[in-house]
Amino acid sequence: MSDGIGIANLPNQRHKITSQHGAHFTIMVVGESGLGKTTLINTLFATEICAPRNYRQRFAKQLDKTTEIEILKADLEERGFNIKLTVVDTPGFGDYVNNRDSWTPIIDFIDDQHESYMRQEQQPHRKEKQDLRIHACLYFVKPTGTTLKPLDVEIMKRLGTRVNLIPVIAKADTMVPEDLLNFKTIIREVVAAQGIKVYAPPIDPEDETVSEHARIMQSVMPFSIIGSTQDVTTPDGRVVKGREYLWGVAEVENEDHCDFKKLRSLLIRSYMLDLITSTEENHYEAYRLAQMETRKFGEPKVRKLDNPKYREEEEMLRKRFTEQVKLEESRFRQWEQHLIAERDRLNKDLEQAHTAIKALEAELDQVAAYHRQGGTVGRR
Repeated sequence: MSDGIGIANLPNQRHKITSQHGAHFTIMVVGESGLGKTTLINTLFATEICAPRNYRQRFAKQLDKTTEIEILKADLEERGFNIKLTVVDTPGFGDYVNNRDSWTPIIDFIDDQHESYMRQEQQPHRKEKQDLRIHACLYFVKPTGTTLKPLDVEIMKRLGTRVNLIPVIAKADTMVPEDLLNFKTIIREVVAAQGIKVYAPPIDPEDETVSEHARIMQSVMPFSIIGSTQDVTTPDGRVVKGREYLWGVAEVENEDHCDFKKLRSLLIRSYMLDLITSTEENHYEAYRLAQMETRKFGEPKVRKLDNPKYREEEEMLRKRFTEQVKLEESRFRQWEQHLIAERDRLNKDLEQAHTAIKALEAELDQVAAYHRQGGTVGRR
């Protein structure tokens, strides 16, 4: 029996090449401070990639009003396979009273990575390309149990058209199961009503097992998450990652408690390659097509001057200018009123002088008439 010509060995060759070169994966986390973004990343990859933050200091930065971008990199290895992991954090997002345009630095960063990669592709030498395109974006929803906030809706709309958006409900252990299920339903309804694009695992019509797994992943979105790197002991003596309460232990990897294992399977075990491929074939190509339709080859991107920081400075200058104009107008009105009062006084003095002159003229006419009469009597 013939072994064929060797075409069937191509997957093995591909596996060998991939194993040698490894892979790189970039994940972005977006959400308010204190929702467990750092803890979840460390729990997902079973190592401390992100250092814990001191959230007591976040209230001391209220005047900044800007969303920051922080990039953390780590090299991970499992069974001889290496992956270069990049985590993009967005501290400051949603932490202020006025969060208008707080998503702009995030959106600009995502677009800038597509732009940077496109510019590198246009260069003669392209071997050492730097690629920070976002493959997956975890958006952390606060466990309010009511609905998505307008800020959530606005940024999720913008993220959904640029990255593989994966919404997660943070700190699911703070909600009872019934409220959590109801909250998931509300979020799914808002996402559908607002036309927000979220990542959907591909369904393979030729593999029912894979298709069923993908449908399960889609049905549990948004993922309810419990993040913890602490080892705790359950009442039955097991040592697990979780959080300990008076009523018991909330286990990270217990699917009856949260969707952590499903999220990890989606991001790493089952669909990491699809997340990378869809970023390349869908989101990057959409950006590239949009830019090529409006720009010539090699032409730099037109930068929009809509940075929130500059906009606030412009508004501050405009406000200061307006106040200065109002002050000058007030001084001008005072001066104008002073001139009008002085004019009225001079007119009044002039009228009095005119009246006095008229009175003197009348007296003179009387005296002149008297003398004329007296002179006539004397001649007779």
